Amino acid sequence: MALNLIKLCVGADSLQDLREWVGERSLSAMAAGLEPHSTHTTRMVPKRVEELLAGGSLYWVIKGQVTARQPLLGIETFTGGDGIGRCNLVLAPTIIETVPQPRRPFQGWRYLTTEDAPRDLGDIGDDMASMPEDLRRELAELGLL
Repeated sequence: MALNLIKLCVGADSLQDLREWVGERSLSAMAAGLEPHSTHTTRMVPKRVEELLAGGSLYWVIKGQVTARQPLLGIETFTGGDGIGRCNLVLAPTIIETVPQPRRPFQGWRYLTTEDAPRDLGDIGDDMASMPEDLRRELAELGLL
């Protein structure tokens, strides 16, 4: 079974912000002749790489709620110019919306099991997917989703 990561999406106020950022990164990569994926650099290197790369995703927390995920394609470790080890989380250009799930703030990333991860919005039905993001967020805060 795949293992996932969860991380705060700092700087994004909405799912649209995340989509725009990923789209810009993908276009820049394609213009440079590279694969259209994005990367996210983090200081801590996951130790459970094989489990993460067996179908795992990076779940994004935006404004206190898990709202989307990006499939993990790879994890590239490196040492920065300051001598500190880091890694790039290589992410698919696909943003998959999830059922909003409230999350308290935390630092860095955390492992997230499949059982604890929110379901994909597309798996719930078209009614939920067509609902505006703000309404889904409010319903989740009220515990109605």
